Amino acid sequence: MRKASTPPALTTLYMLAAISPLTLNMIVPSLTNIAADLHADYAVISLALGGYLAVTAMVELIAGPVADRIGRRPVLLASLAVFTLASLACAAAESERTFLAFRMLQACVVSGFVLSLAIVRDTTDGPNVAGLLGRISMTMALAPMLGPMLGSFLDTLVGWRAVFLLYAAIGAGLLFTVWVDLGETRRPQTDETGSEVQRLPALLREPAFWCYALCTAFSTGAFFIFLAGAPLIASQVFGITTAKLGIFVGCITLGFMTGSFLTSRLVRRYPPNMIMLAGRTVACSGMLAGLALLSFGDVTPLVYFGCTVFVGLGNGLTMPNSNAGAMSVLPRLAGSAAGITGALTLAGGALMTTLTGFVLAGRPGPEDLLILMLLASFAGLLVTVAVIRLERNAARSPAE
Repeated sequence: MRKASTPPALTTLYMLAAISPLTLNMIVPSLTNIAADLHADYAVISLALGGYLAVTAMVELIAGPVADRIGRRPVLLASLAVFTLASLACAAAESERTFLAFRMLQACVVSGFVLSLAIVRDTTDGPNVAGLLGRISMTMALAPMLGPMLGSFLDTLVGWRAVFLLYAAIGAGLLFTVWVDLGETRRPQTDETGSEVQRLPALLREPAFWCYALCTAFSTGAFFIFLAGAPLIASQVFGITTAKLGIFVGCITLGFMTGSFLTSRLVRRYPPNMIMLAGRTVACSGMLAGLALLSFGDVTPLVYFGCTVFVGLGNGLTMPNSNAGAMSVLPRLAGSAAGITGALTLAGGALMTTLTGFVLAGRPGPEDLLILMLLASFAGLLVTVAVIRLERNAARSPAE
C-alpha cells in the first residue's frame, strides 16, 4: 500500500488530538481495581496519572523540535507504533513495575496533539488557523468527558485490561490512518529560526508570561487533582461503583465545555483578564460551597461531585484567555510560549496528582479532595490578580 503524499483530512487531525486526553482519562475509574489486581498500593498506581503526565511534558518539549528537523510524518508513525505496543504490554502486565514502565511509554502519543497543531500551521494561513485550532480544542474537551464513561463501562463489563486493549486497537487504527492519509507537511526552515531562539530568554524574563502560564497550570492542576482523587473518594467514602463514577468524572468536563462556550461570547464585550478573574472566582466559590455543605452534615454524591463541576466551568472561562495571554506577550514567540506553557501545565499536573495520591492514601475524608482543589484554584486566582496589576502598571508607565 502506497504511503500518503498529501496533507491529512481534518478528521485525522481531530483523532490525533483527541487520543492524548483519552489515554489519560479513560483509566481513571479503573485505578482502584488496577491497584487491587496487581496487589499494589493506590499511591503507587496513581503514578499512572502523575508519572504519565511528567513523561508527557518531556515528550511535548521534544516532539516539536524533532518533527521540525526530520518531519511530522515519521515522528507520528513512530509514536503511534510505540503507543500500540506499550498498550498491549500494559494489558498483559502482572506487576505494578511492568505496568507503570509501559504506561510511561504510552506518553509518546501526546505527539499526536502537538503535531496536529503544527500541521494546521503548516497547511493553513491567516484567520483560518485559529478557527481550526479551536475546533481541535473542542475535540480534546470531548475526549475527557467520554473517556471515563467508556472506561468505567469496560471495567465493569470485562475488566480494566480491556481498556488497554482498546488503546492498542485505537493506536493501530490511527497508525494505519496516518500512513494512508497524512503526507509530510513540514515547511523548509529559514534563517530566521536562529534569531527566534535567541529571543527566547526575553520571553522567559517576562513576569506577565509566567503569570499567564502559571494560571493555566494551576487551573488545570485542580482538574488533575480531581482525576487522581475522585476514584478513591467515590469508592471508600460514598460506595460508588466505577460505572457511576465515570458519569461524575465526565460532568466536570461538561462544565469546562460550558465555560469555553461562554468565553467565546464574553470576549466580545469584556476584557480577557476580567473573564480569567471571573473563572478563578467561580472555581474557588464552588469548592468553598462544597466544604460548607460538608460542614453542615451528610452530603450526597450528587451534591458533592456537583460542586466540583464549578472547577470545570471556571477553567473554561479561564484557560482560553490565559493561553492566549501567554502567547501574546511576545507574539513572534507564540509557539515557544505555547510549548513552555503546555509542559509547565503537565509537569504541575504530574506533581499535583502524585501529591493527591499520597495525601488521600489510607483513610481519606471527603473534604481532603475539595481542599486540594481549592488550593490549586486559589493559586490560579493569585497569579490572575498579579497579571492584572502588571498590565495596569504597564498601561500607566507611558503616561507617567
